[in-house]
This record gives sequence, C-alpha cells and structure tokens, in this order.
Amino acid sequence: MAPSISAFQAAYIGIEVLIALVSVPGNVLVIWAVKVNQALRDATFCFIVSLAVADVAVGALVIPLAILINIGPQTYFHTCLMVACPVLILTQSSILALLAIAVDRYLRVKIPLRYKTVVTPRRAAVAIAGCWVLSFVVGLTPMFGWNNLHAVERAWAANGSVGEPVIKCEFEKVISMEYMVYFNFFVWVLPPLLLMVLIYLEVFYLIRKQLNRKPSAPPGDPQRYYGKELKIAKSLALILFLFALSWLPLHIFNCITLFCPSCHKPTILIYIAIFLTHGNSAMNPIVYAFRIQKFRVTFLKIWNNHFRCQPAPAVDEDPPEERPDD
Repeated sequence: MAPSISAFQAAYIGIEVLIALVSVPGNVLVIWAVKVNQALRDATFCFIVSLAVADVAVGALVIPLAILINIGPQTYFHTCLMVACPVLILTQSSILALLAIAVDRYLRVKIPLRYKTVVTPRRAAVAIAGCWVLSFVVGLTPMFGWNNLHAVERAWAANGSVGEPVIKCEFEKVISMEYMVYFNFFVWVLPPLLLMVLIYLEVFYLIRKQLNRKPSAPPGDPQRYYGKELKIAKSLALILFLFALSWLPLHIFNCITLFCPSCHKPTILIYIAIFLTHGNSAMNPIVYAFRIQKFRVTFLKIWNNHFRCQPAPAVDEDPPEERPDD
C-alpha cells in the first residue's frame, strides 16, 4: 500500500516539481546555445556546459529522488544509500566546475597572450573529465563504508530482526554526519569556495589594474578586452555567490546536527535550505540570459528558429562588443 501524503508533503512536492520544470529546460537551453553558437566554444563555456549537465541531472534525477525520500518508503539500507548519493556527486561536480571556470578566467587576464596555447581544447576536456571522476569518488564515498550502517544494524538486531536492515529511507539515516561535515563540507566544499573567492578578487584586481593603465596599444584595444573580461567575471562571480548562498545554509544545518544534536532545527527552515540547494540549478540560465550577451542573443535565436510560429528576423549571434579575440 502506498504511503499517504500530507498537505505539507503535497506542497513540498509541488515546489520541487516547479523547480525541476524550470531547471531542466533552462539548462538544456544553455547546452543547446553552446552547441549552435561558435562564439561560445572556448574553455569557459565548456566548463559552463559541464555545470549545466549537473544542473539538468539535479532537475531530472535528484529532485525526483528527493521527493521519493520525502514520501519515506521502506527500503533496504543500501538501496536508500544509492538514492542519497547522486546529490553528493552532482554538488561536487558543480563546485569543481565553478573552480575550473574561476581558474580559466584568471588565466585569461593573467596571461592573455599565451592563454590559447596554455588552455587548449584537449586540456579543457581532460579537466572536465577529471572533475567528474573526482566528483564520483567524493560522492560515492558513503557507498564504500563511510555511512550509518553499523548504527542501523545495531538497532535492527536489538529488535530481534535478521538480514539487511529495512528502514524508512531518509538522508540523515543513511549518510553519516561526520562524512557530511568533516569530509564533504570541510574538505570539498568550503576550501574550494574560499579559493574561488580569492581567485575572483585577484581577477578583479588584475582587470582594474589594466583598465587604469594608459593604453600602449592601438586606442581602445586593451580597454575593450579587459572591459569585456570584467563583465564576464562579474557574471561568473555572481554564479559563485548564488551557489554559496544556496548551499551554505544546508551545510550549516549539518554542522548543527553533528555538533549540537539536542539543538532544535525548525522544520520549515530545513525545507527552505533544501529548496535553495535544488533551486540553485534553475538560477544559472537566468543569470546567463540577463548578464552574458552571447547567451542572451543565442537564446533569442533558438526561440525564433524553433519555437515561434512565424518567421522572425535573424539575431546577431556575436554582437560587436563581444566578438571573440583575434
């Protein structure tokens, strides 16, 4: 018999479905834009595609699994563990993609003349593959033994039961808070976020330093290059800020759970923190559309070519102010 769903759970499911319906098409549109616009084929936008793939998976996989966990089915321990791990993999993939983007923007302003020889398509592909492999290693660590199986087995045996424990599937019941705080947060989330903040501060410093110099090349060339880099860096720093704003509340709740088990955590605040983490996957395409002109005009071109019922005037894929560097 299927478990009954309360009005609160129904509202939760409705919000999660809405997030998924925004996240999946929005990030598919990002991937589509990079595919159709040659001006979006440099390393930065390849890393953005990797980030968009993770965000599509959040909407298409993680949110349905989160809804399943919220309903609370009775499952075997390891089945529930497999349901809980994808969010860990995709979160780590997003963080590493953001770190790769930050390093890429730093190299563009630090070594602009040698950038294309250092950041080649092959190296970018290797970096993306490395990010995903590392994400799977970090996210699947609970499957290798760092989980709550022993505690669940003790409770299972105390009730006189035998065999693999059958539990109500909940994230905190199978995932160890020591893993979430000491390994996931303190090693793989917080340090990369702090490193990215330092990288972007250095990027803004280098750009401002160049913009304040008197042009030594043909008039306007350095100003145009670094002016464009400043706009893109601001947009990508906003993506980083939104990611931190979305994920830090839930990690703070995990710290409270570990270090102060008796502390009261309002249920509504926990749900808001969960909505923020899932909603972050829907934010990035909106930022790209409003902040990065190459994306905005490509989105409009895709809309005109594939979704309008009548012919529309062509849209310039690469406006003059943002044409690729020679």
